[in-house]
Amino acid sequence: MGTTTPYIDLVGIQSGQVTLSDRRTERSWTVDLAPFRLGALPVTQEQYAQVTGERPSTARGSEGGSERLPVETVSWRDAVLFCNSLSQQEELTPFYGFDGQGEVVVAEPSADGYRLPTEAEWEYACRAGTGGPRYGPLDDIAWYRGNSGERPHEPGGRLPNPWGLHDMLGNVWEWCWDLYDPEVYGTYRVLRGGGWFDEHWSCRASVRRRSHPTFRVDDVGFRVARSVSS
Repeated sequence: MGTTTPYIDLVGIQSGQVTLSDRRTERSWTVDLAPFRLGALPVTQEQYAQVTGERPSTARGSEGGSERLPVETVSWRDAVLFCNSLSQQEELTPFYGFDGQGEVVVAEPSADGYRLPTEAEWEYACRAGTGGPRYGPLDDIAWYRGNSGERPHEPGGRLPNPWGLHDMLGNVWEWCWDLYDPEVYGTYRVLRGGGWFDEHWSCRASVRRRSHPTFRVDDVGFRVARSVSS
């Protein structure tokens, strides 16, 4: 395990409502959201190593700069375990528990520890009150295939959205808590945001991707959230 608790900048997000949609099923649904807090940046390699003692990422930065790159090659389950470990290091109540088969279950809703954002929270925070497919010109706000040099970059190098969140689009895809479509895809979880290797059409606030909770690849990472106590 890591020995140093990293600093993670969390942005307060006010309550609101967001409408999500799925192109495959042509379905849309509206979600009411309570206030929450969300990481201003995706979790970095350095932060992940401080909490877990592990360095799973494929990307290596120039002149030793990989520590500041977003962590990737991490599964949904890895992200959940990171949240629990960070909560324990900060003496917070872990948000997630496990059943007798080792499957992840949600802890008490009142838990004050770190967690993954829900899909609705992610899209609401990404849009930040804007109405288009993106919160700004893509080259200004995101690292994607057109400008990334086909590699991830240090988070925070592009312009933030109106709520101060960086890299919500591009750089690395981000795991969300939700099941994608359990009737069709079983335990597959939602990914959002697009990554450094994606074309522009994947880097939009509404785009949904899915994968198995143990899937790891070099353009998938995550950012953390926390609930706000009532």
